[in-house]
Amino acid sequence: MKDLGAISNPYNEHKVVSNCSIFGFINRNGSPVSGSVAAGAIALMRNRSNGLGGGFAAYGIYPGNADDYAMHIMFLTKENRLDGEKYLRERFDVVGGEEMPVNRAADVMAPPLVWRYFLKVREIPAGCSEEDYIATVSMEINTTLEGAFVFSCGKDMGVFKGVGYPEAIADYFKLDDYSGYLWTAHGRFPTNSQAWWGGAHPFGLIDWTVVHNGEISSYGTNKRFLEMHGYDCSLYTDTEVICYAADLLLRRHGLSYEEAASVLAAPFWNEIDAAANEKAAILRQVYAGLLLNGPFAIILARRGEMIGLTDRIRLRPLTAAENGDILYISSEESAIRLVSPKLDRVWTPRGGELIVGRLEERTKERAA
Repeated sequence: MKDLGAISNPYNEHKVVSNCSIFGFINRNGSPVSGSVAAGAIALMRNRSNGLGGGFAAYGIYPGNADDYAMHIMFLTKENRLDGEKYLRERFDVVGGEEMPVNRAADVMAPPLVWRYFLKVREIPAGCSEEDYIATVSMEINTTLEGAFVFSCGKDMGVFKGVGYPEAIADYFKLDDYSGYLWTAHGRFPTNSQAWWGGAHPFGLIDWTVVHNGEISSYGTNKRFLEMHGYDCSLYTDTEVICYAADLLLRRHGLSYEEAASVLAAPFWNEIDAAANEKAAILRQVYAGLLLNGPFAIILARRGEMIGLTDRIRLRPLTAAENGDILYISSEESAIRLVSPKLDRVWTPRGGELIVGRLEERTKERAA
């Protein structure tokens, strides 16, 4: 297991109780939007975080390398970076690699080296899909390479995160220079986990990313279930299991979003029995180890899609709104109003109710 002592919570706060902030939007017509929009919205909810974590996920930001896997990696030392690059060259065709442009004057805490690499898969092992291979390599780096942690590894997307208030993270990574059709953002107030760069949100695997407000008390059970299916939960926070659970349910096992929601935010048994819902009963039993206990609100994103979900009794806030082609999801309506004062529709989803936004082309594909 890796030693996180050099990048752990500098305030030595083992448990603090408050709410994180989450925000996201998708422009369903695919037109790019500046990262400054997401940065401004999440900054408005500064009182929901404490400066020990912030981050963003953006989709559609690498059109020139849209068919390459964009791997963002944090390194603790130059030697760690050289070892990491040797590892990548042995497994991929490295199309490009560079230190990510940063503003070193930004108010962030003890930043590591952050590099990005554009990769093409050279050879897929027998019985393994390309996405399986990327996921396996990412988790292998996180668990076996000293001083190296993968931030994100999907196509035409990237995660930017670290220890600091979210607006400081946006400043550090110069997010004003990026434009994408989908953005999610997170302001962190750690409760049961260390505040370090790899543990900030969003969490990513392939092109899945998750931002989360809440506390998953079923972490141990969820972790053990996922480990049986080949996932290594090594980043010391409950949010990691949500990202891996989404990958298992939606990509590997092919469940619909509605079915996955009935696993993660499962209906009560009396509701299942009253509705004589045989499918829900089967899913509840088969995936009992993935039921998320505790309060949560999440925004899950992938290429072309953004999903919002809360726990079944809605112990964490979530608001949705629309303005033209843009769907917003946020902890607070005020953050949405800041970037879009006039809205066509605003609503509060019920506990366990999905909010789904898709690119128009993805919606047409599903309809066909």
